[in-house]
Amino acid sequence: MSSKMHLMQMLIHSASTHTLLSWTDPKDGQLDGLQDFAYWQNLAQTLERGCFDGVFFADSPATHAVYKNSVKPSVEYGASWPNHDPMPLVAVMAAATKHLGIGVTLSTTGTTPYLATRRISTLNYLSRGRVGWNIVSGFSAAEHQANGLGALGHDERYDQADEFMDICYRLWDCVPDAAILKDRVSGKFADPEQINVVDFQGRFLNCKAVAPTLPSPYGRPLLFQAGSSGRGLKFAMEHAEVIFAIQSHVTGMKKSMLQLKAAAAEQGKGQECKVLFGLQPIVRSTELEARQRAEELAERIPLDAILARLSGVFGMDLSQLDPDCPMAEMETQASRGLMAATVTGADGRAVTLRQAATTWALSVAIPQVIGTPEQVADEMERTWRETGCYGFNLSPTTNPDSAEDFVDQVVPILQSRGVFRTAYEGDSFRDNLMA
Repeated sequence: MSSKMHLMQMLIHSASTHTLLSWTDPKDGQLDGLQDFAYWQNLAQTLERGCFDGVFFADSPATHAVYKNSVKPSVEYGASWPNHDPMPLVAVMAAATKHLGIGVTLSTTGTTPYLATRRISTLNYLSRGRVGWNIVSGFSAAEHQANGLGALGHDERYDQADEFMDICYRLWDCVPDAAILKDRVSGKFADPEQINVVDFQGRFLNCKAVAPTLPSPYGRPLLFQAGSSGRGLKFAMEHAEVIFAIQSHVTGMKKSMLQLKAAAAEQGKGQECKVLFGLQPIVRSTELEARQRAEELAERIPLDAILARLSGVFGMDLSQLDPDCPMAEMETQASRGLMAATVTGADGRAVTLRQAATTWALSVAIPQVIGTPEQVADEMERTWRETGCYGFNLSPTTNPDSAEDFVDQVVPILQSRGVFRTAYEGDSFRDNLMA
């Protein structure tokens, strides 16, 4: 466990983050924010005022079409649609802040290692080391279909992603700092004799190139990963500096921490795991008001909207199941980790599809912390200490009020208890999140 709690704010460049139909709420500004740089910059400045480590952009790059074999439910309710690219927001938010890190999801499906390295390293260079990359292997069938690609099996996706990262590392390392001369007198910009051209031929991928960007004094972008299946854990241990995990209750978090520590030990990395668990705070002046707010948000969400998203994540059409029968963990080539986190309650019993849908409506199986600022701070500190996690990735309901309420009301309590920073330790994303 870290000496202080680390916090990130989860966002998606779409009409909502995780709370379905949040765009219909009078308090929500994100739908209008899709065409407004100022919305995202103000949000970034709020989070920096709260000393957050960074923003974490999740991404659904293509519209789910598994439920009822159609995109119609997803499009009708704005469930993981529209699919705006989060990459431009990295530059927009970094330009408005000085310390806030911005982590962005980019899939190893539908792009190449060269282009991925070029995009992310350019942003990291411009922001002076404030960019992180959440590496995902592209489990969504919609993503493969949108890019005209054949789908790989679950474990094979990670085999391909290993090759992808091998190429990225070679590109990051092929130009040493000493090779950059920038000699205005001689006109020589770099010494080609010190540059190692990448020439990689693998089972899935090939690349022959020199790195497209200058070496950064801040090193590589900070690397995140969220794999939680057996093969996903192995990938995370090999590549991630920080792991993002979703568990729907504290019991699941504890179990996940034990699995991650065991996997780290197996990979020869000791048992240190920097794990950020997802949480969704709902803060009001009284507990009753906070619970009423949660109910108000949930009541407007139709079952079809929830199952459209859940079917896409699980990779199976859930319209074929009885919503009131207990769910069992099923074989899937999509997200096995999210399925495992969803189908079992805190008491170890299987939940019904309708119960799972209730959990997914507001927070995609991320546990909620509902109450007064003091109660939210209490529960967060208790969970942090009890699980031994590194910190939390917070999911909003509506924005920007979710972020503003937390920064203005909960952060000061955590700071007064000495469990959260009052000032940034450094300038780069790595300096602060790894402190």
